[in-house]
Amino acid sequence: MKKYWAIFSTQIVNSLAYPGDFLGRSVSIVIFMLIFAGLWRATFAAAGTESINGLTFPNMLWYLLMCEVIELGRPRVNRVISEQVKSGEVAYLLSKPYNFLVYHFFHGLGDGGVRAVLNLLVGIPAVWLLVGPLPTLIGWGMAVTLAFGAWILHFCMMSLIGLLAFLVEETNSFELIYQKAVFILGGMLLPLDMFPGWLQPITKSLPFAYMMYAPARLFVKPDPTLFWQFLSVQWIWIVMLIFLLGLAYRSSVRSLAVNGG
Repeated sequence: MKKYWAIFSTQIVNSLAYPGDFLGRSVSIVIFMLIFAGLWRATFAAAGTESINGLTFPNMLWYLLMCEVIELGRPRVNRVISEQVKSGEVAYLLSKPYNFLVYHFFHGLGDGGVRAVLNLLVGIPAVWLLVGPLPTLIGWGMAVTLAFGAWILHFCMMSLIGLLAFLVEETNSFELIYQKAVFILGGMLLPLDMFPGWLQPITKSLPFAYMMYAPARLFVKPDPTLFWQFLSVQWIWIVMLIFLLGLAYRSSVRSLAVNGG
């Protein structure tokens, strides 16, 4: 594990070498939260209620902040793998004494961790000024635990998309489809509690719900029973996707054709 820890720590140092760049990009989260605040304030006013399906206006803003932090901190490993295939660098990396996917996991974890922390540091004061204090500590604990699992799920899915680069080189279109699925079925734009009753069980059976909705929902509405339920389903999906990723990796390596150099 020493070599992977070195990859992780080196990426953190590299990311922190340009804090201005990260902070500049983190400012976007303030813009997003201002837009969401105006949208949901108008929605609650039009509905003439302080609570919609158990979520208040402050709940909604803190929920959306957690979703944005997860989205902005997710790994972009598919883009990295695609560029490595195009340039031919992938042949060099595959010959190194480490697992290609584990290398990308720790590399992405270092980068994503820094982005998530900086987005929280920028986003928390903005939302606090808009709607009031933070959720409870127990909500934080549940959210962070599930957010880490959400990151692993994102990594598995983005890696599966990235491995398509071994066949088609360019994966941006697949990432776009995946991103929209997470936005809608994962509950980023609209919490799953607000979906029609018949649709909620379907969305909660898919992995997307455990990438966004689960950590954000428990962030604002902690529930120990729901936490263990979400955590168990989340890790079932993680195990399944890791197994699928291993099969896809072995198949992709056999079919790789390097055109760069």
